[in-house]
Amino acid sequence: MPFGFVSAWNKRRRRKPEDQSEWKKKPAGFWQQEDEIPSIERRQGSSVFTLKEMEEATSSFSEENLVGKGGFGRVYRGTLRSGEVVAVKKMELPPFKAAEGEREFRVEVDILSRLYHPNLVALIGYCADGKHRFLVYEFMHNGNLQDHLQNGGLSERKRDWPLRLKVALGAARGLHYLHSGSAVGIPVVHRDFKSTNILLNANFEAKISDFGLAKLMPEGQEMYVTTKVLGTFGYFDPEYTSTGKLTLQSDVYAFGVVLLELLTGRRAVDLCQGPTHQNLVLQMKHLLDDQRKLRKLIDPDMNRSSYTMRSVVKLAKLASRCVRLDSSKRPTMVECIIELQELCLESKALAVNTNK
Repeated sequence: MPFGFVSAWNKRRRRKPEDQSEWKKKPAGFWQQEDEIPSIERRQGSSVFTLKEMEEATSSFSEENLVGKGGFGRVYRGTLRSGEVVAVKKMELPPFKAAEGEREFRVEVDILSRLYHPNLVALIGYCADGKHRFLVYEFMHNGNLQDHLQNGGLSERKRDWPLRLKVALGAARGLHYLHSGSAVGIPVVHRDFKSTNILLNANFEAKISDFGLAKLMPEGQEMYVTTKVLGTFGYFDPEYTSTGKLTLQSDVYAFGVVLLELLTGRRAVDLCQGPTHQNLVLQMKHLLDDQRKLRKLIDPDMNRSSYTMRSVVKLAKLASRCVRLDSSKRPTMVECIIELQELCLESKALAVNTNK
């Protein structure tokens, strides 16, 4: 079962010539790729918005409502007519990337309208009004993980080990949900899992976002072979980049990189560092099993009383297994969840004993 969203769309256009003009306001079901994804029961349909509604929600995309920028475009805080606070992602791409952006937009609408999990960002709706493209999500009050690790967004809480474990566990649960295939019948590979795509709500619960590069695995197969490698530098699975073979373990590799970011407070790739220190995985690969050297790599902003070296070593070993070159030797997301749950329980026990 190939994931040819573009070819499927072209087939539909040939069947319905009238749809070859500019998009008009259409129900969410219009986006369904029946040829590609098994139909499932949805919790609710995604809402369809007009450009006017997007302008009203964001006060004409005022700078005051701007909350972030990314490769897709800008993200604004918005308030719908119902009073619901949302995040509005406005697609702004140069002409040479327009086709790519269009595909990612349609993939994200189609994928997220079929998925629901506490650790995935919920799609409220979308806008395809003329040439304008918007995605509307639940608003995540605490932004993305990377900003917190780099800019101190968590303030005093940024220093806490238990909070970092909580974020890791939530993200792991979200990935496991995708990999299990329980929602669409076949597994989904995120393909762009990274710290900027882990958003945090008001309670610092982690939710995975940005499904524009997501891929459904061919039915009955454990890998997808492609000549075009997509994702973000620093999180690429080496096996995927060298062979073109995309598997669920490609997401596991990226998850391992995020664990290293949580452990060290450093970026996956930092071009401001020297040549031997730019790539976090390459820098740490030979240090993760050395407890003495590992101490020097722990994020200095983290409160020393909030963790034990035993807990840090366990997380480091899990991260080390996730970023192994041989994908068959990496753990599954279920195994990651089990280990992280144990670490969370240990950290709670430490907090209780510390407060006695």
